[in-house]
Order: sequence, then structure tokens, then C-alpha cells
Amino acid sequence: MTGPGSAGRVLVAGVGNVFLSDDGFGVAVIDQLQREGTLPAGVELVDTGIRGMHLAYQLLDGYRALVIVDAIQRGSAPGTLHTLEHDLDAPRSRTTEAALDGHGMDPDAVLALLDGLAGSLGLARPVERVFVVGCEPAVLAEGIGLSPPVAAAVEPAALAVTALVTVLMIDEGAPR
Repeated sequence: MTGPGSAGRVLVAGVGNVFLSDDGFGVAVIDQLQREGTLPAGVELVDTGIRGMHLAYQLLDGYRALVIVDAIQRGSAPGTLHTLEHDLDAPRSRTTEAALDGHGMDPDAVLALLDGLAGSLGLARPVERVFVVGCEPAVLAEGIGLSPPVAAAVEPAALAVTALVTVLMIDEGAPR
């Protein structure tokens, strides 16, 4: 199911807190993508930062896909990139309090809030697919600026996002 107006639209959201060192990775990648300006038509970029509630409300407009760019801890070396597809049918065990924290919501909390909002409005699932392009952080302590291995991963991450959204736009309408 798709939300209204979702055909052909992909939202790329940079998530993270720029005041917590490598947590600002997603925001840095969005900045890189905006400077490059090479994404296909139909792709929207948003610097979500820590405004997860705003992201959930924006997703109600309906999108074919959401690509979240964020720092993610998976036990790899700092600067390692991961591209994952989120299972939208997996149960989410987020509490109402976590879902209502407008600052600092993680992607699962955003999707849980989106499910609740869409359900209360009688909408079909407003996003068909969700991907995460993530980078293993080195430092998540207070501080401004990315660590060297994470800073070095910004351009490759921008290329990975560009490749992913290009495939999504080419495959539009193709059976999955």
C-alpha cells in the first residue's frame, strides 16, 4: 500500500545530532548531497537532525521509499558503511513516551509513530520501503565535527545514497 502522492517520490533524511560528534553523520551526508545536486528528479532531501516527530509527519504525505542516513552501531570498524532494508512488517516495541520524544527519536520510534498516525487517520502505509545507509561511529561524545574515519565515509555514503535512489527510481513500478 502507498500513501497519497507516493508514486515516484523518495525521501532521503539525514538523522543525527551534530553536537555529538559522529552522530552528525547523516546531516553531513545530506549537506554533501545538496552540494552535489546530482540526485534524480523525484528525490527529496531533508536534514532531519533530531526532529524525528517532524519526519514522521512529513512521511504522512506518502513516499515510495524513505532512505535514512544515520550513524549506526553494528560492531564494525569506525567509518564502515552499511546499507540495510528495514522490515516494515516487523513488530516495533516502542513505548508511547519514546515515540512522543520530538527530539532524539531513533528510526524505529519514527516508524512506530508513523504507523500510529497513519492508523488514526485511516491511511494506508504511507511509505512502501525504508532503507538505512549507516556509518559505524568512532565517537558519540559531546563535540562538534566528525572523527577522521567517519568524515572519510561521507563522500562514499553520498555515492551509496545516489546509487540506491537511482535504482529505486529506475525500478519504479517494477514488481518487487
